Amino acid sequence: MCYAGEMPRFEPFAGLRYADGAGPLADLVAPPYDVVSPADRGRLASRSPHNSILVELPLADDTRGTDRYATAAALLADWERDGILRRDLSPALYVYRMTYESEEGATRSTTGVIGALGLDPVGGGEILPHERTMPKPKGDRLDLLRACRANLSPIWGLSLTEGLASACAAATESAPAPISAADEDGVLHELWTVTDPESIEPMCALVAATPVVIADGHHRYETATFYRTERQGASGGAPGAYDLVMALVVELTADELVVRAIHRLVSGLPADFDVTEALSAFFSVLEGPADPSGLPAAMAREGALGVVLPEGTLLLVPTPEVLRSAEADLDSSRLDVALAGFPAHELTYQHGATLAADAVARGDAQVAFLLRPATVGQIAETAHSGRRMPPKTTFFHPKPRTGMVFRPVPD
Repeated sequence: MCYAGEMPRFEPFAGLRYADGAGPLADLVAPPYDVVSPADRGRLASRSPHNSILVELPLADDTRGTDRYATAAALLADWERDGILRRDLSPALYVYRMTYESEEGATRSTTGVIGALGLDPVGGGEILPHERTMPKPKGDRLDLLRACRANLSPIWGLSLTEGLASACAAATESAPAPISAADEDGVLHELWTVTDPESIEPMCALVAATPVVIADGHHRYETATFYRTERQGASGGAPGAYDLVMALVVELTADELVVRAIHRLVSGLPADFDVTEALSAFFSVLEGPADPSGLPAAMAREGALGVVLPEGTLLLVPTPEVLRSAEADLDSSRLDVALAGFPAHELTYQHGATLAADAVARGDAQVAFLLRPATVGQIAETAHSGRRMPPKTTFFHPKPRTGMVFRPVPD
């Protein structure tokens, strides 16, 4: 049995996976639902009638007369009946590796293990959030879980235990050859099915040894917790598969993780508002490079945040006052101090410095603030201290694919 004491419960499960004859895996898997645009969805759906996006982001089916959630459930059932999907015969852990090229041109990999993670209140000691979350309605993901009775994509957890990455790598040596797919960004996704108890036990014990930090998927975790409460109410509190959620757990170490920044776009400011003057109360304002593409390098060199305005770029070096006032040693916290003094405005978030600068060039935003990414050390320190980073501080790269494995959640 896997260790399931006062630390996180982590178990193998019998996954539901695409059969060998379903088609190339690259045509079947998809990014997580919350980073898929309508155009992306259409492109993914056109690759195969069995692409996982059809159940992850379903549409109503007029021919069936079903709403979007019933459509997803029907598709899963059809695919399993027709042999597109097959259930593994025994419980397994699934070692998942993503291999990619870093921004510096080096080959890197992130290796973790997919299993069933026990549900506990976020922040209760076993499951730790690393940043505050933006409120989202639970209805959509909850209705999908109710209909499909399956975890379609894993949440992403970070383990504070040293040695998990090594245990995952060791498990791949005795496991059958992996399934693999390369995505449009050149990331190679590989999945090994591990059924050997001598490999499963160490990985479960390592995950169970320390709290798990939720890196990505806070909303899906909260939805699964709500669903568990709902099912327990209907079953008289009986235990079930709904007591756990599918999770990819990766060791919290710089060798395994790439953390990128999430930038801020501001619009809706009064036409006569002087952004530079307002910022000068909190930062030493320096002239930035003529080309916004040079901002990230200049930010690293000067220890500064970046600003893109229609008339040019700026570098913001935090003053001692803003360093003292900021909630945390993060660019997101420092910017929060300054924005609190701005007139009423609309704040949105953008991945990618180039995309943020382009939004200003198009007139979709009045100003873009480019932030430096949080470090793995800062994430670990925040988790250990029980604090949370501001919302939208971290963007973990790359993103695990939906469809590598599904986890049934029967009553």
